[in-house]
Amino acid sequence: MADHARVGFLDANGLAFRLPDGRELFRDVSFKVGTNSVVALVGANGVGKTTLLRILSAELTPTAGSVRVQGGLGVMPQFVGSVRDESTVRDLLLAASPAPLRAAAQALDEVELQLMETDDEPTQMRYADAITAWGEVGGYDAEVLWDTVTVAALGVPFDRARFREVRTLSGGEQKRLVLEALLRGPEQVLLLDEPDNYLDVPGKRWLEDRLRETGKAVLLVSHDRELLDVAATHVVTVEAHSAWTHAGSFGTWHAARTARIERLAELHRRWNEEHDHLKELVRTLQIQARISEVMAAKYRVMRAKLERFEQAGPPPELPTDEKVAPRLRGGRTGVRAITCENLELTGLMKPFDAEIFFEDRVAVLGSNGSGKSHFLRLLGGGDVAHTGVCRLGARVVPGLFAQTHQHPEWIGRTLVDVLWHGEDGRKGLDRGAAMSVLSRYGLGKQGDQRFETLSGGQQARFQVLLLELSGATLLLLDEPTDNLDLNSAEALQDALEGFTGTVIAVTHDRWFARNFDRFLLFRSDGRVVEVDEPVWDETRVKRVR
Repeated sequence: MADHARVGFLDANGLAFRLPDGRELFRDVSFKVGTNSVVALVGANGVGKTTLLRILSAELTPTAGSVRVQGGLGVMPQFVGSVRDESTVRDLLLAASPAPLRAAAQALDEVELQLMETDDEPTQMRYADAITAWGEVGGYDAEVLWDTVTVAALGVPFDRARFREVRTLSGGEQKRLVLEALLRGPEQVLLLDEPDNYLDVPGKRWLEDRLRETGKAVLLVSHDRELLDVAATHVVTVEAHSAWTHAGSFGTWHAARTARIERLAELHRRWNEEHDHLKELVRTLQIQARISEVMAAKYRVMRAKLERFEQAGPPPELPTDEKVAPRLRGGRTGVRAITCENLELTGLMKPFDAEIFFEDRVAVLGSNGSGKSHFLRLLGGGDVAHTGVCRLGARVVPGLFAQTHQHPEWIGRTLVDVLWHGEDGRKGLDRGAAMSVLSRYGLGKQGDQRFETLSGGQQARFQVLLLELSGATLLLLDEPTDNLDLNSAEALQDALEGFTGTVIAVTHDRWFARNFDRFLLFRSDGRVVEVDEPVWDETRVKRVR
């Protein structure tokens, strides 16, 4: 489709960004992403990783600094995987395409609609021009690529998939579709914002293999420690309002970060000592300058030296780990928390029986599209078509953590407002109490932010907070670690260990699954079985498409 011998690289130089309210998000961010490298961009939720990617893709203008890209830029935004509108597979593939291709497609679509209404010579001429323009920007080459992509991701050719609504695809299928297009496409620099979210483990392993094989320059954001360890060649850390680069794998990153913080702490100690020393000298000389012209000259020299020292500024800011402290208490319930008898989710799985007991920790595993999320929604009281029996035990109060963070009832509302009003049995909190609990989740500064303006990880932490306040004794967690940074994921794990109640989690997080003692597997043939150990190699669900 294009000359894949092109060398791709991205050079970020001195980038800074201020939020509309004047707060500084980061400054002096500089790094390079070269060909044959996979650079992981890591940092706590809300430090600006997604904002930085938007600057690199020219979607946002930085306050300062510059970005240079060579070899063409391909971008996969974070929303891929949670598309729920009426857009089609073709629309999604175009969204991941260069701007000229998108513009030519829009022009062609518009004139085709005109032609259906007015089949005259001028419209036919515009249609001929639009077809020519589509070919000149590589439209027909793109369609050849998309045919390969839809077969690989969905098992059907592009002609059969192009008008399919994206919302009928699972989150993993959406991700795989865009990843196939970007990794096979001509653009030599790729920005991938959480590409592994919604992917099942075979999908994650596929992604790891493709990242290792690609000769492109790749910058990715991910919270999957295993994927980072396997695929990343360098790690750029965004923290303390700036960034630094570890020229090694994620496996050695923790030790490198600890050593860097120790060096910075020593530099700060020395800087403070020298600063105090210079200030004391200036004060002493200022007093002596009143009685001696010689000392006055020395005072002026030393004062200038202090000013130069202060203008140069201290060493880079010391990072601080955000403290996230969930208190998931729960409560005692009947011994049998969940009873499933001949339960069948219509069109998704075969009938099965299961008993889940108080304080069980059950991981629900299986490939995308097998019905796992529907199962959680049913347990949470959702309207899910089914036959058979699904019964909750005495005093079992379900609390659902939704994978896609879709809560239209919170749009336009601040976190404090959501907490003030309460809902679904959750009591309202006054502002003081709301800010206190938000602070425990590292959301104290976001109390007056609208929910939809939070990062994906901040939205995830807010959902966990609401589970805490709901009094749930049955936690239903749909991919809870997908958007959490490493610190928050570990805090959630610790909280679950102390939770009095039952936990059922759909997960593709290999590290997170180690903390569970039962494993319910949704097989690709529609059967639901319990297994002794996590099973990650289930293939795509066998269903008529």
